[in-house]
Amino acid sequence: MAHIQVPTGVPGIRSLVMFRPETGEHLYNLAQALLRGVSPLTEAERELIAAYVSGRNECMFCMSSHAAASRCLYGEERNVVDEVLNDADRANITPKLKSLLHIAGRVQILGKEVTQNDIDDARSEGATDEEIHDAVLIAATFSMFNRYVDGLASFTPNDASAYEAMGERMAYNGYVSPQKQL
Repeated sequence: MAHIQVPTGVPGIRSLVMFRPETGEHLYNLAQALLRGVSPLTEAERELIAAYVSGRNECMFCMSSHAAASRCLYGEERNVVDEVLNDADRANITPKLKSLLHIAGRVQILGKEVTQNDIDDARSEGATDEEIHDAVLIAATFSMFNRYVDGLASFTPNDASAYEAMGERMAYNGYVSPQKQL
């Protein structure tokens, strides 16, 4: 049960957005820009970074929902999501993506954990400044989202099929209603 009175049965951040739509709208717009906006990283990769950071933060709602979205976006390569969540170092992903996940993991701990060596390693694997920027901002934002969702104890479904439906909706519809998209 949530720590505050939010709509019953509405999972995760959605209930919190319904409670405070004036702030929730900005959070959804930020998620839309980060996960669906212009980026050299694919939408699947950005969702994967969100799921990875959420898993490290032990936020089951965000990890499960963004992992489901990433699986949808990866399509036939959907198994890579579970590989990363189980052991990113051994996952069948590019060295560049591994280096970006490493940086995201450092940000999840504390922004100052990111070292120049981490950045140099990512660059040596072909990461651009924009990709590094986007990985850091996704990691920082999802650490905040995770703390928001868990700090207010929002409803977290236990049924995996609920996340599949959420993942499909997020993957194909994004985070902002069509009337509000620019």
